[in-house]
Amino acid sequence: MFDLLAAAGAGPSAAPVWTNLIWIFGMIAIFWFLIIRPQMKRQKEHQDRVAGLKKGDQVVTQGGLVGKVVKVDDTYAELELAPNVKVKAVKHTIADLIEPGGKPAND
Repeated sequence: MFDLLAAAGAGPSAAPVWTNLIWIFGMIAIFWFLIIRPQMKRQKEHQDRVAGLKKGDQVVTQGGLVGKVVKVDDTYAELELAPNVKVKAVKHTIADLIEPGGKPAND
C-alpha cells in the first residue's frame, strides 16, 4: 500500500534525452544556415576577387584608400593613389573593386 502512495506522489517523469539533442542540433542548423554559411560565401567571393586583380583595376582598401592597381604579385599590389603617388598594399587588405564606369560620389 505504501508503494502505491509513493508512486502516485513521485510526479511526472523527465523527458527523454534525445528530445534535448533535437533542440541542440536544431540551433546548430539555424546558426549554420543564417550566420556561418553566408559568411563563408562572402569570404570565398572576396578571395576570388582579390586573386583576380589585374593592372588597371580601381580598388578600395580596408583603410579607405582608393587607387588604381599598377602592379600585382602573389602577396602585394602596388596602387597609384594620385599622379606619382604609389603605395604597396597587401592584397588581402583590398576591400573591394570599383566597377568601371561608375560615377564619383561628388558628381
